[in-house]
Amino acid sequence: MRPYILISNDDGYAAGGINFLVDVLRAEYDILVVAPEGPRSGFSTAFTSGPPLAVQLVRQEEGLEVYSCSGTPADCVKIALNRYVRRKPDLVVGGINHGDNSSVNSHYSGTIGVVGEAAMQGFPAVAFSLCDHSPNADFTPLRPYVLDMVRRAIEMKMPPFTCWNVNFPLQPTFKGVKICRMAKSRWIKEIVDCPAPRRGSKYYWMAGECEELEPEATDTDRWALAHGYVAVTPTTLDNTDYQQYALLSDCW
Repeated sequence: MRPYILISNDDGYAAGGINFLVDVLRAEYDILVVAPEGPRSGFSTAFTSGPPLAVQLVRQEEGLEVYSCSGTPADCVKIALNRYVRRKPDLVVGGINHGDNSSVNSHYSGTIGVVGEAAMQGFPAVAFSLCDHSPNADFTPLRPYVLDMVRRAIEMKMPPFTCWNVNFPLQPTFKGVKICRMAKSRWIKEIVDCPAPRRGSKYYWMAGECEELEPEATDTDRWALAHGYVAVTPTTLDNTDYQQYALLSDCW
């Protein structure tokens, strides 16, 4: 029996990245796709607690089912695991995202929300992102790396409640793969005033730029991407600060 993979994203089921991912993997794996009906960037692990969610079959072939969902990336994973999987997935994959999900971006990303939700449910998971926001991004250079990493992720048996955040620089070729920590950065200049269409309210665009807080560090995902490497950041769902844990344990 071929391994079984669940795929979702935050760019929508029709996006180029997720369809490239399906095309790359379907020769070796049975695939279930449950992905948002349209863009859901920035949703992180948000889920829908109010209105009901609509799920629609949009494609079915041997070894492949694709569904669109009106909810968030995390909704897609929850619904897939509870209603649509035909057997237990060997791996959950997020992406391929159109845009960078390194460093602080990973906290906002719906692509990382996919693998975070999977990891919370005890499934091994890998997120892929390319540093190119274009809807016509060329994912071709990623093919051998995606295949290799998916194979490794299934074979290695990841520890519970962990996932991989994989980011590719925007280059035709890569120097190699770097195992990295998440760089320290923050978003600045995030609010842009825009003309008010009517009186009594103020209107703003959400924008901004990412400020590097440790530009000289050479062990981070941001450094790897800037120098032509594929950045792989092993990620855990445990947010405990163990240094403070030890410090505070001595206080009480």
